[in-house]
Amino acid sequence: MCSVARESFLIPVRWSCPYYLQQQQQQHKSSAAWGEKAVASRLLRRLCAPPSVLLHHAQQLLHPLAALPTAQWIETNSALKRHGGSGGNRRKVIKERWREFFANPSQWWDHRLEKEDTRHPDFTHKETKDALWLDSNANPPWVVMELAAMAPNTVQLSIFSWNVRLAKYVKGGQPHKTMELFQQMQDEGMIPDKFTFVRVLNACARLRALEEGRHIHSQIIQSGCKSDVYVANSLIDMYANCGSIEDSWRVFNSLPKRDVVIWNAMIFGLTKCAQAHKALALSEQMRREKVNPDTVTFMGLLNACASVAALEEGRDVEQQIVQYGCESDVFVCNSLVDMYAKCGSIEDARRVFNRMHRRDTVAWSTMILGYMKYGEGHKALELFKQMQWDEVQPDPITFTGVLNACASIVALEEGRHVHDQIIKHGYESVVFVANGLIHMYAKCGSIEDAEKVFNKMSTRDVVSWTAMLHGFAMHGHDKEALGHYELMCEEGVEINSITIVCLLSACSHAGLVDEGLHFFHSMGSVFGITATVEHYACVVDLLGRAGHLQEADDLINTMSCEPNVAVWKALLGACRIHGNVEMGERIAKHVLELDPGNASGYVLLSNIYAAADK
Repeated sequence: MCSVARESFLIPVRWSCPYYLQQQQQQHKSSAAWGEKAVASRLLRRLCAPPSVLLHHAQQLLHPLAALPTAQWIETNSALKRHGGSGGNRRKVIKERWREFFANPSQWWDHRLEKEDTRHPDFTHKETKDALWLDSNANPPWVVMELAAMAPNTVQLSIFSWNVRLAKYVKGGQPHKTMELFQQMQDEGMIPDKFTFVRVLNACARLRALEEGRHIHSQIIQSGCKSDVYVANSLIDMYANCGSIEDSWRVFNSLPKRDVVIWNAMIFGLTKCAQAHKALALSEQMRREKVNPDTVTFMGLLNACASVAALEEGRDVEQQIVQYGCESDVFVCNSLVDMYAKCGSIEDARRVFNRMHRRDTVAWSTMILGYMKYGEGHKALELFKQMQWDEVQPDPITFTGVLNACASIVALEEGRHVHDQIIKHGYESVVFVANGLIHMYAKCGSIEDAEKVFNKMSTRDVVSWTAMLHGFAMHGHDKEALGHYELMCEEGVEINSITIVCLLSACSHAGLVDEGLHFFHSMGSVFGITATVEHYACVVDLLGRAGHLQEADDLINTMSCEPNVAVWKALLGACRIHGNVEMGERIAKHVLELDPGNASGYVLLSNIYAAADK
C-alpha cells in the first residue's frame, strides 16, 4: 500500500514542482545552503515518508493548484493573444476591433447561437477573419450596452451557423423545422452550400416531399454542386424514399465519376422501391466496372436478398463477403443472419450467428426473431436465456421477440418473468413493448393482466387498442369488445383493417349477425377500408355459426377476391356444426384441392359423416 501511495504522489509532484520549489525558497531565503542538491535531498526524504505524511504533503501541494487558471481560460486567452498581442497592446487592438464591428456590423458573421465552446469566437469578420469574444476580460465596458441596443438580425449568421442549426433539426427528427429554416435562410439572402443541400434533402426524404426535392435539385444544378458525391448520394436517397426511382437512375447515370458511396446509394434505393433484383444486377455491373464493394455494399445486397427471399443469391453474397475479408464485421454478420432467417434457412442463420466473435444486441435479437418467424418459440426462449448468461443487455426489440415467443407456446409464467425484466430495464413505457405484453397475456389466457397493461399505458396507438379488442374477442368477452370499439371511436382512434377483423370475430362469437354485417358493409364507406380475404372469412364464419349456410355460400361466390382455404374451412366448420352433409362434401373438395397436405379438412369431413351416422 505504501508503494501505491508513493506512485500516486509522484504525479502531482511532477506537475507542481515549480510551485513547490517556490514555497521552499520563501521559507528558506535566509539559508545560505539553498541549492539544487538541498532541494533534491528534501524531496527524496518526503517521498520516503510514511503514507500519512505523504497525504499531508499532497494536500499542501494540491492547494495552490486550485488557484491555477483552467484549461478553458488558458485556451481562450491564448486565442485572444494570437489575434491581438498581449497586455495593453491586446486591449487596444480588441477595442479597435469592437469599434470596427459597431461601425459596420453587416461585415461580421454571428456565431453566438452555434458556439460549441469558448475557443470558438462569437463574431468573425467576413473578409479579414478577425475574431471577437464576448467573455474576454479585455473588452471595453461599453460593448454589452452597444450590443443590447443593436437592432435584431443586424449581424448575419454565417453559412456554417445555418448548417449547424439545420443539422440539429435533422438529427432531432424535425424535418418540417428543417424546411422552414431553409426557407428562412433563403429569405435572408444566404446562399446554400453543399452541406446545406445534404441536410435539406434528408428532410425531403423523411417527408417524402417529391416536388420540394425536385425544386432543391434545380438549385443544386445552378449552384454547381451536382457532382459532389455527398449531394448526389442524398439526391438518390431522396428520390428513392419519395418513390421516384426513375429520378434516382437519372442522377446516378449523370455522374461522370461514381465511387462506392454512389453505388451503395443506388443499391439501397432500388431495394426501397421493391426492385431488389435490379439491385442485385447492379452489383454485377459494379464488379464489371472494377469498383470494390465495402461493408455497406454487402449490407445493401443482403437486404435486397432478404426482401425477395433470394436464398441462392444471398449465399453468393456471403462468398463475396469472405473473399473481401468482411466476414468478421458485426454489421455484415447481423445482415447475414437476418437474410438467412427471412429466406427460410434458419440453420444457415444459426451457423453465421455461432461463428461471430462478437455478438451485439442486434445479433441476438435478429436470431430470436428468426426463430419466431418459423414458430420455434422454445428455441427463441432458450436463446434469450443464453443471451442473459452472456450478459448482453436486451433492448425493446429483443423483448418484443421474446414476448411473441411466450405467446406462441402459451408460456404464461415465462411471460410474467419477461415482464419483470422489462420493468427492470425501464421499457414498460415503450408503446410497442406494451403492445407485445397485451398480446402475450391475451394469448396466454390472462385477459385481466392484458387489461392492466392497457390501462397503465400513458400513450396508446391503434395497435394497442386493436390488441386489446382482439383479446376481448378471443376470450368471448363480446360486450367488452363492442364497448371497447365504441370507446375507440370516442377517442378518435384510427380504425384499420385489423381492427375490423377483430370486431367481426367478436360479433361471430357472440352471434351478433346483424351488427357484424353492418360493420362489414359499412367498412368501405365509413372507414375507407377495402374488404380482404380475412374479412370475408370472418363474415362466412359469422353467417355459418348462425346457421345461414346458403348465405355464406352465396357470399363466397360473389367475393371480390379469390377465396383461400381459410374461407372454405370456415364454411366447412359451419357444415359440421349444423350437420349439412351435402354442402360439407362439396366444400371439402375445395379445401382438399387448395391444401391437400393439411389433415384438418379430412377431420372436419370425417366429423360431418360421424354426426350423420355415416
